[in-house]
Amino acid sequence: MRLEIKVLGPFEITVDGEPLKLAGERRIGLLARLAMNAGQPVSTERLLADVWGESTASTAGKQLHIVVSKLRELLDDDLIATVSGGYRLDLAPEHVDAHLFSRLVRQARETRDRGDGTTASRMFQQALGLWRGAALTGMTSTWTQIEAARLEEERLTAQEDHVDLRLATGEHQEVAAELAAHVKAHPLRERRRAQLMLALYRASGPSDALAAYQEARRVTIDELGVEPGAALRRLQQAMLARDPVLDLTSQKPDATGVSAELPSDTRVFTARATEIAWLDKAVADAAPGAPAIAAIDGAGGIGKSALAVHAAHAIAHRFTDGVLYVNLNGAAAGLQPLQPIEALGQLLRSLGLDGSAAPADLGEAAARYRSLTSNRNLLIILDNARHAHQVRPLIPAGEACAVIITSRQAMVSLDNASHLHLTGLDHADATALLARIAGPGRIQAEPHAAEQIVRLCGGLPLAVRIAAARLAARPDWTLSYLADRLTDAARRLDALEHADLAVRACIAVSHHHLREEPTGHDAAHLFTFLGLLDTPTFTPAATAALVDWPESRAEAALDRLLDARILDPTGPGGCRMHDLVRLYAREQAALDIPAHERATAVGRSLHHYLATAQTANLLIDPSTNMDLYPADRRGVGLPSVEAAIEWAGKERDNLLAAAHQAAGDACAPGTALGLAHAVHWLFWRKGWLTELPGLLRKSLDIAERCGDWMGLAVGHSGIGAVFQEQGHFAASVHHLNEALACWDRTDQPLRKAGTYNDLGVTYTMLQRFDDALAALDSSLAMTQESGRRDHEASVRNNRVHVYYRQLRFDEAIEEAHLVLGLWADLKIPSGEGIGQDTFADACRVAGRLTEAVDHYRKAIRLQHETGQWLGEAVSCWWLGQTLYDLGRHDDARESWRRSLRLLQDANLLAAEEVRQILAQPVPDVPLPIRNQL
Repeated sequence: MRLEIKVLGPFEITVDGEPLKLAGERRIGLLARLAMNAGQPVSTERLLADVWGESTASTAGKQLHIVVSKLRELLDDDLIATVSGGYRLDLAPEHVDAHLFSRLVRQARETRDRGDGTTASRMFQQALGLWRGAALTGMTSTWTQIEAARLEEERLTAQEDHVDLRLATGEHQEVAAELAAHVKAHPLRERRRAQLMLALYRASGPSDALAAYQEARRVTIDELGVEPGAALRRLQQAMLARDPVLDLTSQKPDATGVSAELPSDTRVFTARATEIAWLDKAVADAAPGAPAIAAIDGAGGIGKSALAVHAAHAIAHRFTDGVLYVNLNGAAAGLQPLQPIEALGQLLRSLGLDGSAAPADLGEAAARYRSLTSNRNLLIILDNARHAHQVRPLIPAGEACAVIITSRQAMVSLDNASHLHLTGLDHADATALLARIAGPGRIQAEPHAAEQIVRLCGGLPLAVRIAAARLAARPDWTLSYLADRLTDAARRLDALEHADLAVRACIAVSHHHLREEPTGHDAAHLFTFLGLLDTPTFTPAATAALVDWPESRAEAALDRLLDARILDPTGPGGCRMHDLVRLYAREQAALDIPAHERATAVGRSLHHYLATAQTANLLIDPSTNMDLYPADRRGVGLPSVEAAIEWAGKERDNLLAAAHQAAGDACAPGTALGLAHAVHWLFWRKGWLTELPGLLRKSLDIAERCGDWMGLAVGHSGIGAVFQEQGHFAASVHHLNEALACWDRTDQPLRKAGTYNDLGVTYTMLQRFDDALAALDSSLAMTQESGRRDHEASVRNNRVHVYYRQLRFDEAIEEAHLVLGLWADLKIPSGEGIGQDTFADACRVAGRLTEAVDHYRKAIRLQHETGQWLGEAVSCWWLGQTLYDLGRHDDARESWRRSLRLLQDANLLAAEEVRQILAQPVPDVPLPIRNQL
């Protein structure tokens, strides 16, 4: 028999889950009194004083024995034990909800203090869920009133601790409505007041938060005759000063070990119990020798991604190697679906690879991916897939892995996959979701308005959440007010039941609110323009260029959109737009902005990226040709090489998206070609090669349509250089020869110098040394004719590599001396670093090992100072080889280790690959530097 005693609400007893009726005030009082000390003795005097109270009749002791006997008859004879001087309820404390509540709260606080906020929040929620009303409801004795007050204080404090955790994870809108109700019930609890102020500050800005402070001050003065406490006053001052400490800048990762790639779960996830149970089983049931695959399909906005992410958080602890997440853009507004090779590039980067370490060929990349996942225990989320062809190469090899796929169409052709078709929420579940975010009290107060909102949202979780979030951010609004707004929006749509249309209606409400609020005009204007861009994220600088505003004004408008939850933050200085929100914004742009203004705005933003990328290239290597397709506006001011490298890393995905948009839109051809050229050089220097051939082929198509021979020459040169780095030497030679033919059709024949130089490098790697020297000699003659001494230094540097490979050591050393002299005269440290490395290579091959060590060390220092981390890794590697040949084996291993650390930090090698290389007595040359001269 499992007995449960519940006092957190009306007194209740259950046996094996079924309620047990207990009559008699003193029987209930005695059992409740013993339950509050379950497992501990309670004296007869205490029981008589508490349960019999003022009655001091001589029969009270006898009555106590009778009540105990009746309880023993009703329950188990052994449940109430007679002990010396009193009685004891022999029941485990966790069978009394008050004790279970206290234990869970204590464990939650301990878990929170260990840094696991997610688990702690779950425990607080479980503890608070035990309450069914006021403690010991209906019991009026003095002891019950004291216990009820104690328990209520514990409950309020636990609620406040829970709210702190929720605020720390960004649930400002969700808790604002709850806190408003709590503050009304407990107007003098200043901690609640402070939490409400902070929630309102983060959800809708300082005005509502400061109004909440004024209300707190009024109540405190009226009720107590004093000003609010010091903590509340300090919070008000911080809000007036817009102190950054009040902003939620980051969230700690889940302590369960879930990868940071997994999007945050939502605490307001509602219903879907059957679907979650299905997913739990599906990811556990794998065919022999294969990973478990669960495929979820359904209409747009139906909640596929939310379900997948929620389930992933719940089961992530089972996967010791973490969780990987990729958005495949299968149904993303205005964006092309990720190609399998692009998605594999992301996954390989997550597994520790990048750049030239990630194969450009789909088959090779898929094989590398299967190899890296074959012995891992991973959960992989492939979100927003287009079709099975896009997904099939992304299935891992390890039978300990599991995959969750979401898509609009069913992936019926996937082998060994379990399938779930997701439909909309029913009316009850949609109303529950609305209540969880907006507050149950408001739903109960206006049930008809709530029903109208749910009906207009069409059962789509995303639509319900957008409407409810607006209510949570504005506690002063009625549900009827919002329902009327939704009705107005729906009149402009002709198919509310369609998934996208329901989402569109909800987004329209938020958009129109911005238009109507005095502080929202800029944000509403900007929101429409943002739909024109394909970039995954938005920065203040790029946004300012888009709308031709000062950056400070654009940043303020972005902040307002973040406050309105129309945009989501991506870290300091960046934000993103949900795919469906982007669709709405793009449609609004087509309605509100004339075509020529749309094209001009996009052009401004693309030229912002073009100008900044060109600046970054010239800072990193001043010898780069960036004058072929000049930008028509200034970009970001980059003060140093370090700033240029940092900007390129942060804007990597946006740069690629901007270049592809320029190639796909009706932009000026020069914009597309200029961006492709600038992005090529930035990515090539970082080793990000996989994405480049596709982009450069688009630039070739544009140049060919326009008859732009210079564009064709630049495109073929770029592809040829990339293929050379990837080891595809025959393809490199083909494209470089095509480039030479195209240069002949232009009026700038001296531009062939760069192409001849690249061709000389490729021939060197093919060991066609005579052809290499012929190409380099042609390049050298052109550079000397043009007067570009920096280009001359680069060509002569490559001649050194040919000479020492031909064992012409004296000529190699002499040429290397000349190269260093040129770089020194030009005062270009990056070039001098390359020259020192080449000089060292020549000395090493010639057997002048001590001299080689000296030049490698100089090369490493210069390349480190100029941010050439790949060149630094190459120099460190060959320094190690030279030290080994000198018999300095410990020093050699340390230099190899440094090289490998640089390659791993750059995500060009995975950790296990580094371990394998270092396990060799004399390690093989790592793949990322194998094709480096």
